[in-house]
This record gives sequence, structure tokens and C-alpha cells, in this order.
Amino acid sequence: MDLCDLNTIRLLLGRHGFRFSRSMGQNFLIEGWVPDGLVEGAGVSLQNGVLEIGPGPGALTRALEDGPHACLLLLEKDRHWAAERQRLAGPRTQAVLTDALRFDWRRVGPQRPWKIIGNLPYNVASPLIWDIVSRARGLNRAVFMVQKEVGQRLAAAPGNGHYGALSVWVQSYTRPRLEFVVGPGAFSPPPKVDSAVLSFEPLPPEALPARPEALSRLLRICFQQRRKQLGGIFRRAGLPELETALERTGLAPNLRPEALGKDDFQRLAAFLPPNLDNPGQKRLS
Repeated sequence: MDLCDLNTIRLLLGRHGFRFSRSMGQNFLIEGWVPDGLVEGAGVSLQNGVLEIGPGPGALTRALEDGPHACLLLLEKDRHWAAERQRLAGPRTQAVLTDALRFDWRRVGPQRPWKIIGNLPYNVASPLIWDIVSRARGLNRAVFMVQKEVGQRLAAAPGNGHYGALSVWVQSYTRPRLEFVVGPGAFSPPPKVDSAVLSFEPLPPEALPARPEALSRLLRICFQQRRKQLGGIFRRAGLPELETALERTGLAPNLRPEALGKDDFQRLAAFLPPNLDNPGQKRLS
């Protein structure tokens, strides 16, 4: 059964009474080269556990099951597709009915190297990637397909118009790389914009943020006023510690947030008082 074939997808939808859900951002792959490209980018081996987000009809799942892996865990929010994936699951595959946004990514621990992969719904990609890169300590590599604009933000460098809080946060934990672009014709129903496939290679432990809650707080303070100068931002926020931090780190107070690199933000975050740490590491875009 070709799970990228539009007629097959329609047959499955009709057989089980499924409906496309715009609220869940469901756009199903109908070009076989795309899931093959995602799997190749993940570089899965027999030593890896694999976690797929939102398998839907199973085009990417089938490509993963056909390749080497230690186990395959499928997180599916739609109860119909979760049941279908479990019914057709291979011996090392398990489907779980859950919302990936509510999944505790700390459960993906370092006991086994994990590859995390998925064609992510446009409406949840940013907060989902925010959580995964910062909490999944067992992450060995991730490959996600997202809206192209989101992909540009994830990989943007300082000074780029797409650069923002999401860029800094994700690049504080991983090295994102744009792999290839996918046009609307690869999906049914076709979205109105291009998609992009990105890979994420985790940084070594010694390079990770020492105070992630403080970094999250700092990013919120800075990028809510991204066109303002840092000195003014910190003064209006009532944080003289950060005004002092600019002097001690050699950063000019007339710089704007978009001019700073991830290491600059981490150095500034170290000056935030502990009582201003932000529990839960609030997601930003």
C-alpha cells in the first residue's frame, strides 16, 4: 500500500470515517521522496530509538519501519490515526494517543540515543521545537518539516530579519540546518506556503545554557521590544543588573537585541537575579 498515494489516503479516510482537520493542521504527504528525505536526514541506526510526531496516515512511519532502528514510538493526537497506526504497527513500533505539546520531553532520557522526526503541524511547530531541544536530554538528532518561514527563523543568524527569540533559544541547544524546501504540491490538501526540512544537531553539554529559566526571561524582555536599544529596554524593565551587565560584558547599550549572538544572551542572563528566573521556560516565537 502506497501511503503517499492520494487515492490511498482518500480510501483510508473514507473507510474509517476520518476527516481532514484544519484545527490540527493536517496536511498529508503525497510525494514519496519527502519522507525518504526526512529519514535519510535523521541518520537512524540499529542503536537508535526513533520518536515520530504526528504520523497520520503513516507515510513517514512506513519509511522509518523499513529502515534500521531499535524501537519506534509514535505520538499521535488524533484518536483515529493513533488506532490505525497501532493496528498496523510493526513488532518494534508503538503508537501513543497524546498531544506532543503536553508530552513530557524529559522522558526522552540519555539511556538511549533518540532520533526525533516529524512533519509538524504549522500551528504548533515553534513551541514544540522550543520544548524538545531544551528538555529531551536523550536527543541525538532531530529532523522536522515546518513552514518555511518558521524554518528561516530557526536557522537565522544575528542581524537577519528572521532572527528572534526562537532563533536564540534553539541555537543555544542545537545547530539547526536547512536541508531542503518542499512545495505545496507535496501535500493534500496543499498549504498556501512552502515548507522546509531542517535538521538539529545537539550541542555538547558544556555549551548549554547554565540558567535556562533566566535565558527565557531575558529573551522575552528583549524581543518584545526588538527595535529598541538594549540600554533603554533594561532601564524600562527596572533591571539595573542588566544595565551593569552591558558594561561588564563589553556590549554597547545602543545595540538592538537582533545584533546579539546566543553567547551574548547567555552571558547577560547570568546577571539576572535568581528570583526573576521564569518557571516553565515560557515559549516565545
